[in-house]
Amino acid sequence: MTGYAAVQSSMAQSAPETDSGADANSRLGVEIRSVNSRFLDLAFRLPDELRQAEPALRELLTGKLKRGKVEVRVSLESTSTGTLRAPSSATLQRLGSLEDSIKSWLPQAAALSVADILRIATNEDKKPHDYSEELLKLAKTALKELMAAREREGARLAQMLLDRTAQLRSLAALAVPMVPKLVEQQKNRFLERWKEAMALSDSTALPEVAQDRALTEATAFAIRIDVAEEITRLSSHLDEIDRLLSSGGELGKRLDFLIQELHREANTLGSKSASLELTRISVDMKVLIEQIREQVQNIE
Repeated sequence: MTGYAAVQSSMAQSAPETDSGADANSRLGVEIRSVNSRFLDLAFRLPDELRQAEPALRELLTGKLKRGKVEVRVSLESTSTGTLRAPSSATLQRLGSLEDSIKSWLPQAAALSVADILRIATNEDKKPHDYSEELLKLAKTALKELMAAREREGARLAQMLLDRTAQLRSLAALAVPMVPKLVEQQKNRFLERWKEAMALSDSTALPEVAQDRALTEATAFAIRIDVAEEITRLSSHLDEIDRLLSSGGELGKRLDFLIQELHREANTLGSKSASLELTRISVDMKVLIEQIREQVQNIE
């Protein structure tokens, strides 16, 4: 199911910038996007300094999500407005020595600029800061919001599926009385043809014989086109789908199986069809079942 959640947290550091890898103030953000997919597909977009937290994030998400193409984006921004500190004399002396050593081997190498010196000195003075704890706490909050969004969409999907199952029930109710009518029509049609054949051949066959033959043919025809069993199984599957949708929980795979069974019964009903009306009912059922299938693949 689709869903979206984004949370941010500002973290003030008590230690000075030179003693910590984090700026005096940092903003950590977690964004989770989820789109429909039959299986769970996770993708992570993390800054280099937070790459070590990916296994923990993956474990967190797989523990709660079963389906969907999920993308996790993490951002880390500095909000510090402090002024730059001058590099220490020891740092400058070391940089100068390294530059002389490099130029002795590579005379064409460009000299260090002021910006290069400030960047190198600043990174050298900083110690790495581990944001893993803050990141996991923020990811749990974002995941909770994502689950709430997916639950809201799930409620809408469930209502749509219940509407489709109601339409399938209506179509099944239309098909049930058609079979006896078709059998009676077939019986009358056979009697008429028998009478026409007897008239052309001037046969002396008894009317009782024709009547018995018509009943036999009508019975065989009734057995051949009887869809009561298919309608009963279809109704049973629809009852189970409605029950699962009402109970909630993880039901995607069970719904997948029931949709396959619904499609099987609709196919059988179509293969037994002896009239255009039954054929249309079978086709309409397949359209509705396919609509249900497309949405069920998005439900956990």
